[in-house]
Amino acid sequence: MSDIWSMIARRLLLGLLTLFVISLIIFGATELLPGDLAQNILGQSATPETVAAFRRELGLDLPAHTRYVNWLLGALQGDFGTSLANKRPIADLIATRLSNTLFLAVYAAALSVPLSLMLGILAALWRNSIFDRAANALALTSISFPEFFVAYILIFVLAQSGLFPSMARMDPTTTFSEALYRTFLPALTLTLVVTAHMMRMTRAAIINLLASPYIEMARLKGMSPARVILKHALPNALAPIVTVVALNLAYLITGVVVVEVVFVYPGLGQLMVDSVAKRDFPVVQAVALIFAAAYVLLNLTADVLSTLSNPRLIHRK
Repeated sequence: MSDIWSMIARRLLLGLLTLFVISLIIFGATELLPGDLAQNILGQSATPETVAAFRRELGLDLPAHTRYVNWLLGALQGDFGTSLANKRPIADLIATRLSNTLFLAVYAAALSVPLSLMLGILAALWRNSIFDRAANALALTSISFPEFFVAYILIFVLAQSGLFPSMARMDPTTTFSEALYRTFLPALTLTLVVTAHMMRMTRAAIINLLASPYIEMARLKGMSPARVILKHALPNALAPIVTVVALNLAYLITGVVVVEVVFVYPGLGQLMVDSVAKRDFPVVQAVALIFAAAYVLLNLTADVLSTLSNPRLIHRK
Protein backbone atom coordinates (compact mmCIF):
# COMPACT_ATOMS: atom_id res chain seq x y z
CA MET A 1 0.00 0.00 0.00
CA SER A 2 2.90 2.35 0.74
CA ASP A 3 4.18 1.80 -2.80
CA ILE A 4 0.87 3.06 -4.20
CA TRP A 5 0.92 6.17 -2.02
CA SER A 6 4.52 6.92 -2.95
CA MET A 7 3.60 6.52 -6.62
CA ILE A 8 0.66 8.93 -6.20
CA ALA A 9 2.95 11.43 -4.42
CA ARG A 10 5.48 11.24 -7.27
CA ARG A 11 2.72 11.77 -9.84
CA LEU A 12 1.38 14.75 -7.89
CA LEU A 13 4.81 16.38 -7.71
CA LEU A 14 5.32 15.76 -11.42
CA GLY A 15 1.87 17.22 -12.15
CA LEU A 16 2.61 20.35 -10.12
CA LEU A 17 5.93 20.77 -11.91
CA THR A 18 4.18 20.35 -15.25
CA LEU A 19 1.59 22.98 -14.32
CA PHE A 20 4.34 25.37 -13.29
CA VAL A 21 6.08 24.96 -16.65
CA ILE A 22 2.76 25.37 -18.47
CA SER A 23 2.01 28.57 -16.54
CA LEU A 24 5.40 29.94 -17.64
CA ILE A 25 4.58 29.08 -21.25
CA ILE A 26 1.11 30.66 -21.06
CA PHE A 27 2.37 33.87 -19.51
CA GLY A 28 5.39 34.05 -21.79
CA ALA A 29 3.29 33.45 -24.91
CA THR A 30 0.99 36.36 -24.12
CA GLU A 31 4.02 38.54 -23.36
CA LEU A 32 5.50 37.79 -26.80
CA LEU A 33 2.36 38.86 -28.65
CA PRO A 34 3.05 41.91 -30.84
CA GLY A 35 1.74 45.33 -29.94
CA ASP A 36 1.16 47.22 -26.72
CA LEU A 37 -1.86 45.95 -24.81
CA ALA A 38 -2.65 49.36 -23.31
CA GLN A 39 -2.30 51.06 -26.68
CA ASN A 40 -4.55 48.45 -28.35
CA ILE A 41 -7.26 48.93 -25.72
CA LEU A 42 -7.20 52.73 -25.74
CA GLY A 43 -6.78 53.08 -29.51
CA GLN A 44 -4.29 54.92 -31.65
CA SER A 45 -5.75 58.31 -30.72
CA ALA A 46 -4.72 58.00 -27.06
CA THR A 47 -1.97 60.31 -25.88
CA PRO A 48 1.32 58.89 -24.52
CA GLU A 49 0.45 60.18 -21.05
CA THR A 50 -2.89 58.37 -21.10
CA VAL A 51 -1.24 55.18 -22.30
CA ALA A 52 1.42 55.41 -19.59
CA ALA A 53 -1.22 55.96 -16.90
CA PHE A 54 -3.26 53.02 -18.16
CA ARG A 55 -0.15 50.82 -18.18
CA ARG A 56 0.45 51.71 -14.53
CA GLU A 57 -3.20 50.88 -13.76
CA LEU A 58 -2.86 47.46 -15.39
CA GLY A 59 0.52 46.86 -13.78
CA LEU A 60 2.23 46.62 -17.17
CA ASP A 61 4.97 48.98 -16.03
CA LEU A 62 6.28 46.28 -13.65
CA PRO A 63 8.99 43.82 -14.76
CA ALA A 64 7.74 40.63 -16.44
CA HIS A 65 8.92 38.32 -13.65
CA THR A 66 7.14 40.44 -11.02
CA ARG A 67 3.88 40.39 -12.99
CA TYR A 68 4.21 36.61 -13.45
CA VAL A 69 4.68 36.00 -9.72
CA ASN A 70 1.72 38.24 -8.89
CA TRP A 71 -0.44 36.50 -11.48
CA LEU A 72 0.55 33.01 -10.29
CA LEU A 73 -0.01 33.81 -6.61
CA GLY A 74 -3.41 35.27 -7.44
CA ALA A 75 -4.33 32.22 -9.52
CA LEU A 76 -3.41 29.91 -6.63
CA GLN A 77 -5.89 31.86 -4.48
CA GLY A 78 -8.59 31.79 -7.16
CA ASP A 79 -8.08 35.44 -8.07
CA PHE A 80 -7.31 35.79 -11.78
CA GLY A 81 -7.69 39.56 -11.83
CA THR A 82 -10.22 41.69 -13.71
CA SER A 83 -11.38 41.32 -17.29
CA LEU A 84 -10.24 44.14 -19.53
CA ALA A 85 -13.27 43.84 -21.79
CA ASN A 86 -16.14 44.20 -19.29
CA LYS A 87 -14.34 45.19 -16.05
CA ARG A 88 -15.70 42.20 -14.12
CA PRO A 89 -13.70 39.80 -11.94
CA ILE A 90 -12.44 36.94 -14.10
CA ALA A 91 -13.43 34.40 -11.45
CA ASP A 92 -17.08 35.47 -11.81
CA LEU A 93 -16.89 35.14 -15.60
CA ILE A 94 -15.35 31.68 -15.36
CA ALA A 95 -17.67 30.25 -12.69
CA THR A 96 -20.79 29.96 -14.87
CA ARG A 97 -18.88 29.06 -18.02
CA LEU A 98 -16.94 26.34 -16.20
CA SER A 99 -20.14 24.71 -14.94
CA ASN A 100 -21.55 24.73 -18.49
CA THR A 101 -18.39 23.13 -19.90
CA LEU A 102 -18.38 20.48 -17.18
CA PHE A 103 -22.06 19.76 -17.85
CA LEU A 104 -21.37 19.23 -21.54
CA ALA A 105 -18.32 17.06 -20.79
CA VAL A 106 -20.23 14.88 -18.30
CA TYR A 107 -23.15 14.60 -20.75
CA ALA A 108 -20.83 13.46 -23.55
CA ALA A 109 -19.01 11.07 -21.20
CA ALA A 110 -22.30 9.51 -20.07
CA LEU A 111 -23.06 8.79 -23.72
CA SER A 112 -19.62 7.82 -25.00
CA VAL A 113 -18.12 5.64 -22.24
CA PRO A 114 -20.88 2.98 -22.03
CA LEU A 115 -21.30 3.03 -25.82
CA SER A 116 -17.59 2.58 -26.51
CA LEU A 117 -17.18 -0.20 -23.95
CA MET A 118 -20.20 -2.05 -25.32
CA LEU A 119 -19.02 -1.72 -28.94
CA GLY A 120 -15.47 -2.72 -28.02
CA ILE A 121 -16.61 -5.83 -26.14
CA LEU A 122 -19.00 -6.86 -28.92
CA ALA A 123 -16.33 -6.27 -31.58
CA ALA A 124 -13.90 -8.49 -29.66
CA LEU A 125 -16.60 -11.10 -29.05
CA TRP A 126 -17.51 -11.20 -32.77
CA ARG A 127 -14.01 -10.67 -34.10
CA ASN A 128 -13.71 -10.43 -37.92
CA SER A 129 -17.50 -10.54 -38.28
CA ILE A 130 -19.58 -8.05 -40.26
CA PHE A 131 -20.36 -6.20 -37.04
CA ASP A 132 -16.65 -5.94 -36.19
CA ARG A 133 -15.74 -4.62 -39.64
CA ALA A 134 -18.63 -2.15 -39.67
CA ALA A 135 -17.80 -0.85 -36.18
CA ASN A 136 -14.14 -0.37 -37.11
CA ALA A 137 -15.07 1.34 -40.36
CA LEU A 138 -17.39 3.77 -38.57
CA ALA A 139 -14.77 4.37 -35.90
CA LEU A 140 -12.08 5.21 -38.45
CA THR A 141 -14.52 7.46 -40.30
CA SER A 142 -15.41 9.44 -37.17
CA ILE A 143 -11.73 9.78 -36.22
CA SER A 144 -10.84 11.05 -39.70
CA PHE A 145 -13.29 13.96 -39.64
CA PRO A 146 -12.52 17.08 -37.56
CA GLU A 147 -14.97 18.13 -34.89
CA PHE A 148 -16.40 21.10 -36.77
CA PHE A 149 -17.17 18.92 -39.81
CA VAL A 150 -19.02 16.36 -37.67
CA ALA A 151 -20.88 19.23 -35.97
CA TYR A 152 -22.00 20.76 -39.26
CA ILE A 153 -23.11 17.36 -40.58
CA LEU A 154 -25.24 16.85 -37.46
CA ILE A 155 -26.66 20.35 -37.79
CA PHE A 156 -27.55 19.68 -41.42
CA VAL A 157 -29.16 16.30 -40.67
CA LEU A 158 -30.79 16.83 -37.26
CA ALA A 159 -31.14 20.60 -36.81
CA GLN A 160 -32.41 21.46 -40.29
CA SER A 161 -35.18 18.92 -39.84
CA GLY A 162 -36.25 20.65 -36.63
CA LEU A 163 -35.49 17.74 -34.30
CA PHE A 164 -32.88 19.61 -32.25
CA PRO A 165 -31.78 23.25 -32.00
CA SER A 166 -28.65 24.27 -33.88
CA MET A 167 -27.59 26.66 -31.10
CA ALA A 168 -27.17 25.34 -27.57
CA ARG A 169 -28.35 28.36 -25.61
CA MET A 170 -28.21 28.16 -21.82
CA ASP A 171 -29.42 30.53 -19.13
CA PRO A 172 -30.04 30.34 -15.37
CA THR A 173 -33.74 29.51 -15.92
CA THR A 174 -33.00 26.47 -18.10
CA THR A 175 -34.26 23.25 -16.53
CA PHE A 176 -32.26 20.03 -16.54
CA SER A 177 -34.43 18.37 -19.19
CA GLU A 178 -34.23 21.46 -21.41
CA ALA A 179 -30.44 21.53 -20.98
CA LEU A 180 -30.21 17.88 -22.07
CA TYR A 181 -32.33 18.65 -25.14
CA ARG A 182 -30.50 21.84 -26.14
CA THR A 183 -27.02 20.36 -25.70
CA PHE A 184 -27.73 17.02 -27.36
CA LEU A 185 -26.06 17.93 -30.67
CA PRO A 186 -22.78 19.20 -29.15
CA ALA A 187 -22.73 16.21 -26.79
CA LEU A 188 -23.35 13.87 -29.72
CA THR A 189 -20.54 15.54 -31.67
CA LEU A 190 -18.08 14.94 -28.84
CA THR A 191 -19.40 11.40 -28.40
CA LEU A 192 -18.76 10.51 -32.04
CA VAL A 193 -15.25 11.93 -31.83
CA VAL A 194 -14.09 10.15 -28.65
CA THR A 195 -16.05 6.89 -28.88
CA ALA A 196 -13.83 5.59 -31.69
CA HIS A 197 -10.63 5.80 -29.62
CA MET A 198 -12.14 4.11 -26.58
CA MET A 199 -13.91 1.43 -28.62
CA ARG A 200 -10.77 0.46 -30.54
CA MET A 201 -8.65 0.37 -27.39
CA THR A 202 -11.21 -1.81 -25.61
CA ARG A 203 -11.33 -4.17 -28.58
CA ALA A 204 -7.52 -4.36 -28.89
CA ALA A 205 -6.97 -4.89 -25.16
CA ILE A 206 -9.49 -7.74 -24.98
CA ILE A 207 -8.30 -9.44 -28.17
CA ASN A 208 -4.71 -9.26 -26.89
CA LEU A 209 -5.75 -11.23 -23.81
CA LEU A 210 -7.84 -13.83 -25.63
CA ALA A 211 -4.67 -15.74 -26.58
CA SER A 212 -3.58 -16.08 -22.92
CA PRO A 213 -3.35 -19.60 -21.41
CA TYR A 214 -5.95 -18.92 -18.71
CA ILE A 215 -8.43 -17.79 -21.38
CA GLU A 216 -7.81 -21.04 -23.28
CA MET A 217 -8.36 -22.99 -20.05
CA ALA A 218 -11.65 -21.16 -19.45
CA ARG A 219 -12.78 -22.05 -22.97
CA LEU A 220 -11.80 -25.70 -22.46
CA LYS A 221 -13.97 -25.76 -19.34
CA GLY A 222 -16.92 -24.96 -21.59
CA MET A 223 -17.52 -21.33 -20.64
CA SER A 224 -19.45 -19.23 -23.13
CA PRO A 225 -17.48 -16.60 -25.10
CA ALA A 226 -19.41 -13.77 -23.42
CA ARG A 227 -18.59 -15.06 -19.92
CA VAL A 228 -14.93 -15.57 -20.86
CA ILE A 229 -14.64 -11.95 -21.98
CA LEU A 230 -16.67 -10.35 -19.17
CA LYS A 231 -15.36 -12.44 -16.27
CA HIS A 232 -11.76 -13.19 -17.26
CA ALA A 233 -10.55 -10.95 -20.10
CA LEU A 234 -12.17 -7.61 -19.25
CA PRO A 235 -10.89 -7.29 -15.64
CA ASN A 236 -7.31 -7.88 -16.82
CA ALA A 237 -7.72 -5.41 -19.69
CA LEU A 238 -8.87 -2.57 -17.44
CA ALA A 239 -5.47 -0.83 -17.22
CA PRO A 240 -5.24 0.29 -20.88
CA ILE A 241 -9.01 0.83 -21.09
CA VAL A 242 -9.07 3.05 -17.99
CA THR A 243 -6.11 5.02 -19.35
CA VAL A 244 -7.71 5.74 -22.71
CA VAL A 245 -11.07 6.57 -21.09
CA ALA A 246 -9.45 9.08 -18.71
CA LEU A 247 -7.46 10.67 -21.53
CA ASN A 248 -10.60 11.05 -23.62
CA LEU A 249 -12.41 12.56 -20.64
CA ALA A 250 -9.58 15.09 -20.49
CA TYR A 251 -10.20 15.83 -24.14
CA LEU A 252 -13.91 16.32 -23.46
CA ILE A 253 -13.03 19.18 -21.09
CA THR A 254 -10.10 20.74 -22.93
CA GLY A 255 -11.07 20.02 -26.52
CA VAL A 256 -14.53 21.56 -26.52
CA VAL A 257 -13.43 24.92 -27.93
CA VAL A 258 -14.38 24.20 -31.55
CA VAL A 259 -17.63 22.46 -30.63
CA GLU A 260 -18.71 25.29 -28.32
CA VAL A 261 -18.01 27.87 -31.01
CA VAL A 262 -19.98 25.96 -33.66
CA PHE A 263 -23.05 25.56 -31.42
CA VAL A 264 -22.64 28.98 -29.69
CA TYR A 265 -22.51 27.18 -26.36
CA PRO A 266 -21.69 29.45 -23.39
CA GLY A 267 -18.76 27.48 -22.04
CA LEU A 268 -15.09 28.10 -21.36
CA GLY A 269 -14.14 27.45 -24.98
CA GLN A 270 -16.50 30.13 -26.26
CA LEU A 271 -15.25 32.52 -23.56
CA MET A 272 -11.67 31.91 -24.61
CA VAL A 273 -12.39 32.57 -28.30
CA ASP A 274 -14.32 35.76 -27.47
CA SER A 275 -11.50 36.94 -25.21
CA VAL A 276 -8.90 36.36 -27.92
CA ALA A 277 -10.98 38.44 -30.35
CA LYS A 278 -11.22 41.25 -27.78
CA ARG A 279 -7.54 40.90 -26.79
CA ASP A 280 -8.65 40.28 -23.22
CA PHE A 281 -5.44 38.46 -22.33
CA PRO A 282 -6.02 38.00 -18.56
CA VAL A 283 -9.12 35.93 -19.36
CA VAL A 284 -7.22 33.95 -22.00
CA GLN A 285 -4.47 33.19 -19.50
CA ALA A 286 -6.95 32.10 -16.83
CA VAL A 287 -8.93 29.80 -19.15
CA ALA A 288 -5.75 28.27 -20.61
CA LEU A 289 -4.45 27.55 -17.10
CA ILE A 290 -7.75 25.91 -16.10
CA PHE A 291 -7.70 23.73 -19.22
CA ALA A 292 -4.10 22.73 -18.47
CA ALA A 293 -4.91 21.91 -14.83
CA ALA A 294 -7.88 19.75 -15.87
CA TYR A 295 -5.78 17.86 -18.42
CA VAL A 296 -2.93 17.24 -15.97
CA LEU A 297 -5.35 16.15 -13.22
CA LEU A 298 -7.13 13.66 -15.48
CA ASN A 299 -3.79 12.31 -16.72
CA LEU A 300 -2.81 11.79 -13.10
CA THR A 301 -6.13 10.06 -12.49
CA ALA A 302 -5.49 7.78 -15.48
CA ASP A 303 -2.08 6.78 -14.11
CA VAL A 304 -3.43 6.05 -10.64
CA LEU A 305 -6.48 4.09 -11.83
CA SER A 306 -4.47 2.02 -14.30
CA THR A 307 -1.99 1.16 -11.54
CA LEU A 308 -4.74 0.24 -9.09
CA SER A 309 -6.36 -2.00 -11.72
CA ASN A 310 -3.01 -3.72 -12.36
CA PRO A 311 -0.73 -3.49 -9.27
CA ARG A 312 2.13 -5.13 -11.22
CA LEU A 313 2.71 -1.72 -12.81
CA ILE A 314 4.09 -0.47 -9.49
CA HIS A 315 7.01 -2.88 -9.71
CA ARG A 316 8.13 -2.18 -13.26
CA LYS A 317 11.19 -4.43 -12.99
